Amino acid sequence: MKTHFKTFLFSIALIGFTACNANNKKTNADYAQTQVTAHKPSKQYIKVALLLDTSNSMDGLIDQAKAQLWDIVNELSYAKCGNNKPNLQIALYEYGNDRLNGDEGYIRQVLSFSEDLDEISKELFSLTTNGGEEYCGQVIQTSLNQLKWGDNPDDLKLIFIAGNEPFTQGKINYKDASAHAKEKDVTINTIFCGNYRQGISTSWKDGASLTNGDYMAINQNNATVHIASPYDDDILILNKKLNKTYVIYGQIGIQKMALQAEQDTNAGLYSKANAVSRTISKSSHLYKNKSWDLVDAEAEEDFKYGDLKDSQLPEVLKGKSETEIKAYVAKKRIERKGIQKKIQELNNKRKLYILNHKKENANGLENAMTKAIKEQAKKKKYSWD
Repeated sequence: MKTHFKTFLFSIALIGFTACNANNKKTNADYAQTQVTAHKPSKQYIKVALLLDTSNSMDGLIDQAKAQLWDIVNELSYAKCGNNKPNLQIALYEYGNDRLNGDEGYIRQVLSFSEDLDEISKELFSLTTNGGEEYCGQVIQTSLNQLKWGDNPDDLKLIFIAGNEPFTQGKINYKDASAHAKEKDVTINTIFCGNYRQGISTSWKDGASLTNGDYMAINQNNATVHIASPYDDDILILNKKLNKTYVIYGQIGIQKMALQAEQDTNAGLYSKANAVSRTISKSSHLYKNKSWDLVDAEAEEDFKYGDLKDSQLPEVLKGKSETEIKAYVAKKRIERKGIQKKIQELNNKRKLYILNHKKENANGLENAMTKAIKEQAKKKKYSWD
């Protein structure tokens, strides 16, 4: 893929190094406790709020977001802080669109913090552009006020705002919004869609530096380049098998399974390689469906089979005893883990192939950024699977 929207991903990783380094500064007693509780799900989160300009000139930006979501998720899935793999929550805002309420700054919360990757994909695909006023300070302030950022010092809290108008527009000064962000331990990263120097002169760089974030400039109209590999077909076959391991329950089960299939299709509309990237995301710990899938739900501490009504179960489990239901779910869990393992094994080969392919078609900027980020990661004791 092209460097452009991946810059989001690189910055997320780069800023995360400091937080992960803090986790490494523990006493021996802390480490002993970590060993005891290592089997428990991680309570640490990477929280990312994407603030996307959806005015007329931003079609290319939205297209890149849709096309590259799964590569970003995949890169984040490899992150480790000590013995833990952090969870991921993504929130989405659009701003600068004439269809939005002008009294509220032409801003809309599309999605609050969510771990539901299918829902995030759905909302990205729902975005359309239209002319408007772009108020960067106000959309940052709005996201800080509306979202539940929490107070866990180990959480990584990031805002990524992308657009192409002066950062100074609107009734809320971006410097005041930045001060608010620092109070909440939130880092602001800015992506100017246009000339790098123009972004500096219109305060986009300053908007990032106030919270020690990263400033980036991209050409939002460059098309995403997907690299096909010899392993893609096998991974997509495994995706079909993976989908058969989901055991729906509750009122939203059928609807959510349909959404899963819809997002498989949306990813495939961009390219086979993008559909492969989504499949890899579905094989990672970040793809969770506890609200409608019994396999994921059963892993939750507060889940009880006794709370399930027969009407909430799929046809194959209606009238079955609790023992029979547990056995069926256990079988699907084993199937899923086996399929996910095969996907990850193929992905390791795929990543190597893509890396070698990129060497043949070197992208100087991307290679330089990747090298710099990994070197800084070593200094921060951050590990990347």
